[in-house]
Amino acid sequence: MTTTTSTATTAAGRHRALALTCSVVGAAVVALDGTVLTIAQPALQRDLHADLGQVQWTSTGYLVAVASLLVFAGRLGDRYGHRRVFALGCLGFAGASAGIAAAPGIGWVIALRVAQGAAGALLQPATLGMLRGAYPPDRLGMPVALRTSAIALAAAAGPLVGGALVGAYGWRAVFLLGVAPTTALALLCLAVPEARRSTPVPAGAVPAGAATVGGSRSTAGPARAGDLLSGPAPHARPSTGPGLRAGLPPALTALDLPGACLLGLALAGLVHGLVTGAPFAFVVAAGAAGLLVRHERRAPCPLLPPGMMRPGPVTAGLGALLAVSAALSGTLFVATYLLQDTLGLDPLDTGLRMLPLALVMVAAAPLSALVQRRLGARATAVAGAVLTAAGVLLLGQPSVTASGPATGGCAALIGAGFGAVMVTATSVVVHRAPREHAGVAGGLQQTAMNTGPVLGVALATLLLASGTALPALAAVAALAVPAALGLPGARPRTPRRADTPPAP
Repeated sequence: MTTTTSTATTAAGRHRALALTCSVVGAAVVALDGTVLTIAQPALQRDLHADLGQVQWTSTGYLVAVASLLVFAGRLGDRYGHRRVFALGCLGFAGASAGIAAAPGIGWVIALRVAQGAAGALLQPATLGMLRGAYPPDRLGMPVALRTSAIALAAAAGPLVGGALVGAYGWRAVFLLGVAPTTALALLCLAVPEARRSTPVPAGAVPAGAATVGGSRSTAGPARAGDLLSGPAPHARPSTGPGLRAGLPPALTALDLPGACLLGLALAGLVHGLVTGAPFAFVVAAGAAGLLVRHERRAPCPLLPPGMMRPGPVTAGLGALLAVSAALSGTLFVATYLLQDTLGLDPLDTGLRMLPLALVMVAAAPLSALVQRRLGARATAVAGAVLTAAGVLLLGQPSVTASGPATGGCAALIGAGFGAVMVTATSVVVHRAPREHAGVAGGLQQTAMNTGPVLGVALATLLLASGTALPALAAVAALAVPAALGLPGARPRTPRRADTPPAP
């Protein structure tokens, strides 16, 4: 028995290390790719003789593909295993990146960027789904924090790395940057055997520590030996009787393709409309959203589990993430024009003034995980939202932007606040969703994190000339406060071992 327990513990540690590595490196590669592209676009435009609209579609095509596929990609991970879907996404991302580096014209670049977005949609929810399967719910905070720190570090290093590569080797070099790590991650995931449940769950039984979310049950207690990673085995089939005999509830055996198409069309229309301002895109998004609601109410196996989308911690976390990500991206957009056009700073000075945002975010993410365990998700996220709103509001004061240290201090406030909300809300969304819907939860989290920036930049563009962009974005960040109030509070402290009365 001791040998079996030791072997299971070793296997659990190995699979957790693999999940954490894939999640951190995969998320960092995607973040780095987005930041270095911004630096490479002017050189790409000159080399391929493209106009500004075509270059814009190298970003728009990626965003539309990602936004429209994230939730469905998470559903694929729930059914076939997050690790396999992650490996497929990594291989697709690497292949599309290499293809862009060799593209002969701007049309090829746009098409391959769409393919790269589809691959990114596969791997992004899986990074959270793997963490949910590998770690007990009460230990998710720190892995999510490390993932957040990696994203912040990649975002900070992106302009520097991209500028160096473009200057030395040309724009094609930046797309080769992610080929090696994503290929290595894919091979690593495929080489390591999948974890399996060591003991079947009896029919009708509910595991100890199970939590109920909208009528679905999920194990919220410590992970058992063998229940380690990546969700269901790919060969799982519906149970012929009650319970979880096959490791999957029957609802997950259907992928709800009509619902996936309607959701993808609604999100694609919304993102396309916000980026390009096309009224027809908003009409398409509204029509698809209405049909989606009608379909999901009648579908026997809906793409979006009803319990997950009801008012509660999951929707509160998604709302907080949407608000702060919109405020952050819109603020960075406005700050670039404010510091360069109004104050006459060059791009390097602008980047240095805003650098504390990313650096503080790297440090704030793991610290937020520790604070969350002590004070609870609600207090941590509310404090983060207040810091974000205060930093954005102060950045709009002329006396602040005229001073380099003051601008850096505001950027640091925004980074600390955003890091706290992102870590806390993400861990709640992934934790509170049933384990069998971890991929869908990851897809919704990534949808909020990809849609929020588009909303924020669209609002900033609309209000930039009037000078009210930053106060409006501060108000958007403040909207995260009422959303954060819906997150769970601090758990009551358990008595110490010495305080526990002896057993009779």
